[in-house]
Amino acid sequence: MDNTSAPDTTLLALAAFAFVSSITPGPNNLMLMSSGIRFGLARSWPHLLGISLGFVVMVIGVGAGLAQVFVALPQAQSVLKFASVAYLLYLAWKIATAEPHLDAPDSAASRPMTFLQAALFQWVNPKAWTMALTAVTVYLPPPGGMSALLLVAGLFGLVNLPSCGVWAVLGTSMRRLLADPRHLRTFNRMAAALLVASLYPVVFG
Repeated sequence: MDNTSAPDTTLLALAAFAFVSSITPGPNNLMLMSSGIRFGLARSWPHLLGISLGFVVMVIGVGAGLAQVFVALPQAQSVLKFASVAYLLYLAWKIATAEPHLDAPDSAASRPMTFLQAALFQWVNPKAWTMALTAVTVYLPPPGGMSALLLVAGLFGLVNLPSCGVWAVLGTSMRRLLADPRHLRTFNRMAAALLVASLYPVVFG
């Protein structure tokens, strides 16, 4: 048997995992869809890039040893869990109470998420943590090392960007339908409810 095919098989499996985990609903994608609706695709690009590049950095950080923090300090996982739930509830509240107008006035409460905000959000996103930990512990090809870790992170980023981008495009395509403030208000509340629902596996898992 040709052992050189093992890394290729692992990377194909990683690409499949990256696609499925990136394109399925979660906090990032729900917020991107909401951003696409409210601000359009062009203004949502920093948000999208922040998610993908921020996640790449997260995978590298987890693979470089941050995952061991949870092994050495189990209480750190509880702190992260509490912070993640609290912040996502805050974001859900912001979405639910957002001004029901497309391209709302440029105020602190009505701007699309910036690149840095989206990148930092990955560190309190429970789904991102699950994806990063799985990518590093299950799909890191042997013999490991920094080069393999960078390969895993880069591949995940390449798959993640267009997968999440679908949600921003979807939101942008819904702008005309939700131009009516009543419809947009209803959507905002539904999106906030879905964001809260996404916390179920974190709180009760």
